[in-house]
Amino acid sequence: MDTPTFTESPRGRSGRATRPDPADRRQLQDSPVSLGRIARLFAPHRARLVLIVGLIMASSLVGLAQPFLVRHVIDVALPDQDVRLLLWLVGAMVGVAVVSAAIGVVQTWMSTAVGQQVMHRLRTDLFAHLQRQSVGFFTRTRGGEVQSRLTHDISGMQAVVTSTATSIAANITVVIGTAVAMAALSWRLALLSLVVLPPAIWLTRQVAKMRHTITTQRQRRLADLHVQVEESLSVSGVLLSKTLGAAPAMTRRFEETSADLVGLEIRSRLAGRWRMATMNIIFATIPAVIYLAAGLPATSGGMTIGTLVAFTTLQGTLFRPLMALLNVGVDITASLALFSRIFEYQDLPVEIDDPAQPVELTSYDVRGDVRFEQIGFAFDADSKPVLADIDLFVPAGTTLALVGETGSGKSTLASLVARLHDPTSGRVTIDGTDIRALRLTDLAGAVGVVTQETYLLHASIRENLLHARPDASDEQIEEACRSARIHHVIAALPQGYDTVVGARGHRFSGGEKQRLAIARTLLRDPRILVLDEATSALDNETERAIQGALDEVSRGRTTITIAHRLSTIRNADQIAVLDGGRVIELGTHDDLLLAGGRYADLVRGGAPLVTAA
Repeated sequence: MDTPTFTESPRGRSGRATRPDPADRRQLQDSPVSLGRIARLFAPHRARLVLIVGLIMASSLVGLAQPFLVRHVIDVALPDQDVRLLLWLVGAMVGVAVVSAAIGVVQTWMSTAVGQQVMHRLRTDLFAHLQRQSVGFFTRTRGGEVQSRLTHDISGMQAVVTSTATSIAANITVVIGTAVAMAALSWRLALLSLVVLPPAIWLTRQVAKMRHTITTQRQRRLADLHVQVEESLSVSGVLLSKTLGAAPAMTRRFEETSADLVGLEIRSRLAGRWRMATMNIIFATIPAVIYLAAGLPATSGGMTIGTLVAFTTLQGTLFRPLMALLNVGVDITASLALFSRIFEYQDLPVEIDDPAQPVELTSYDVRGDVRFEQIGFAFDADSKPVLADIDLFVPAGTTLALVGETGSGKSTLASLVARLHDPTSGRVTIDGTDIRALRLTDLAGAVGVVTQETYLLHASIRENLLHARPDASDEQIEEACRSARIHHVIAALPQGYDTVVGARGHRFSGGEKQRLAIARTLLRDPRILVLDEATSALDNETERAIQGALDEVSRGRTTITIAHRLSTIRNADQIAVLDGGRVIELGTHDDLLLAGGRYADLVRGGAPLVTAA
């Protein structure tokens, strides 16, 4: 009988680690996982999971019938030339293969369906939970980390059901069933196999440990390579490279990392080849020892040829599931680490959330009175306060301009109106209602924000605008774009509003992107506008056109604007000058000039913070 030969697969389970990754252990130490919590994820699928386990066991047990059928063919049907019996046995062998294959297909379908449904529920819940996190969370957390947990970690959990859990059940069934069948065929040869297996397993595990070390180094360098590709070949990376003339240096850095990977890949392949060679030697040695034992009078026990063939067939199926079971600890640790990383994000507290009993508010009910009452703010308990003792009142339909040096707290104060942050002390009210008593969706409908950093989705212009108001008609979209002085630019494009804006809107100029952002906000028709350097990316002529449009659409709305240009703020109903997080002056443009204070210094050129347009 031919001994099985194994070849190395770069993505096969044969390359798994034989001991838990230290990073997985640290993750579980920092964020322990409750098995009960994991079980609750699969509770709605309990019946199907039981059926899946039953199918796995049935498939494994049905497959064990093959060696006994082979023995009967060799020992009875062929010597006696019993054609009828031979046909029955051969038919049974084919039937066993068909049944095993059919059960395997059904089991794979069911386990994949369960895994995908659990993964879908987790992915959706985690995405919704992350959407509720404050802006502060995303400023503290690397964007790649959030994406990794939401996509890679949850996708990796698919292996818990379709690979780890099912393989454990299948391997346990195969090992136990095979051991019992081997003992039933020949208890002497079964004992001999038990003596030979431990050193064989030890040898393959030693080779696997060596390969694991090399593979870990290779994965680290491969991760470095991916980071270099992501950083260097993104739109922003290419722009940075071209403007700094850094392309040669980036190429050399990439070449060095790629060269390291060459050596590690060769070592990994050789280690994998040694592992496979070791397994092939073992699988050739064990049957040879069994044949020897079957030929010696002292150990043969009158064994038939059919029994010997059936036994070696069973023994050949024992090694791989036994090795897999020895690696169960690694699989479980890796799986629990994935759950830990996901649960860690799911358990993040929501710093800014809807109130338990919200005050009902619709955009039609909003007048637009905005009041800051004794506002204080710090990003965390240990940091210096950014805002302190701010009292301001912006009557409905009026304009408040915020002026001050960089870092004086202008943007932070304006962000409180949209509840991007909550004040550490004091409160912000709209029409006398604390905004923390409003639903976030209601607040977003009442307050529109245009910042100096314009973000556009990689989609069509129409889809970008509909992101703000999904039910907007084409007429409403065009009207908002006309107000933002961008309609004529869009209409001149070959595909008009169906033109794809490109990654982060890089196909448009800074001024065009800014005007699209203004149009997107105007489409929602908010009663309160927060303009944080909304015209900062525009040239003087375009800025004047946009400012005229903003003046028009701001009529009847409450507007809080932050700008450095005098033309943007001189007509404001109120101008608040901030310094060190405090309001040091408040009044109209003319009043503050007459006062001869900080604002007057800014206007007269005492500091480069307010410039004439």
